[in-house]
Amino acid sequence: MSYYQGNDLKKITGGLKARHRDKRKFELGSPPTNTVLASEEERKIVRTMGGNIKVKLTRAQYVNVFIPGEKIVKKVRILDVESTPSNPQLARSKIIVKGAIVKTEVGLVKITSRPGQDGVLNGILVK
Repeated sequence: MSYYQGNDLKKITGGLKARHRDKRKFELGSPPTNTVLASEEERKIVRTMGGNIKVKLTRAQYVNVFIPGEKIVKKVRILDVESTPSNPQLARSKIIVKGAIVKTEVGLVKITSRPGQDGVLNGILVK
């Protein structure tokens, strides 16, 4: 199954529009990465438009935590996924996305990076 990200053929009113060209390769998308909490880290390298590469983090074990009071960054182990504001089902499945709150060795951390796009987990200490 392909993931088409081009223009759909529906008007706002519900009517149909005419297709002015066929689908193009650059309009093709990919399924979500769904970075999951695991015992070891795993990354996948994908070729993108223009021959560039994108690193996708498929399994995560550590997060880079910025601690505001001390103004330092520490690499700490993730213990659990507490909540995900965008979709509570993701937290139950231990899937880590941007905005998720994870429990670590230093406390609760809010994820500020996009692990499926950046290939790294960055976060800021909440408490």
